Amino acid sequence: METPHPSPIPNILAGSGRISLTAYGSSAVLSELSSTYPLKLLSPRISRRAVAVVYLLSYGGGLVGGDQVELSVDVDSKTVLVLLSQGSTKVFKSRPEQRLASIRASQLPLVPAALSPSLSTATTQNMTFAVATEGALFLLPDPVTCFRSASYNQTQTFHLSRNASLVVLDWFTSGRMSMGEEWAFSRYYSANEVWLEGKRIAKDVVLLDKEFQDRSPSKVPPRCMADRLAPYSCYAMVIMCGPAAQNIVRHLETQYDQISVFKTRTPAEMLWSLSPMTAGKGAILRVAGKETEPVKRWLGQALAGLEETCGAEVYRRAFV
Repeated sequence: METPHPSPIPNILAGSGRISLTAYGSSAVLSELSSTYPLKLLSPRISRRAVAVVYLLSYGGGLVGGDQVELSVDVDSKTVLVLLSQGSTKVFKSRPEQRLASIRASQLPLVPAALSPSLSTATTQNMTFAVATEGALFLLPDPVTCFRSASYNQTQTFHLSRNASLVVLDWFTSGRMSMGEEWAFSRYYSANEVWLEGKRIAKDVVLLDKEFQDRSPSKVPPRCMADRLAPYSCYAMVIMCGPAAQNIVRHLETQYDQISVFKTRTPAEMLWSLSPMTAGKGAILRVAGKETEPVKRWLGQALAGLEETCGAEVYRRAFV
């Protein structure tokens, strides 16, 4: 009986995924596309040769408290990777134990969180990206929607080589408004870091915590999370840098310079701002809107310049 040969691709832990996009002549080839439950990666066929699309999905339509997702992505020189999702990333409520599918170091039984503080009941996603010279990464998922009592932590770290391009859309909604769950989640944390040739050029952190108490000396009574974020229910942040993003940044700068601010009795339906990044490397766009769909339409128009790099067919998938 012959001894089976080990697989050339090493095993990956529960909730882990790897994407490697490699240049092969004038085409982009996914040399690795692997994932384990609850993460699921799918790549459809497209007509653009140097471009690849990967959908970041989860089994069951969402992530449950205790789920841990780790994703590493490598984008080769002269290739373009577009990462999308199908519908919002739903985060279900935290539960008092950790799921088996989320355990990494060893196969442990379900343990109540109160008895084992080391087992977090929060949903976590840690993603690391590396983009080679003249490569491009466009991360354009639908927004994160946290259900009542959900706790969500996300970190995304981007390492760029010289002349690499990056556009990252990171956004979230207030929850299931139709179910009366506006800002009813427990915690939302999202951190994005961008490094260019070993130097950090951008860092953006959002933390919303239901238990947060304003300890400033102000005599104003403390407000709940819903009051602090009202009247908007959708918040978006876009990081743009590199050659593929420069036309978009210049267009937005022109628009932003023409904005006049007037005092009004009622808040605007949508607000947006634009901030330059270190040493003119790019810009950070922030948007707040009372409803998600108008924000999505506005973003689709604002970032339409990406069609020049990834093609209209691919770009339409992001904002359908």
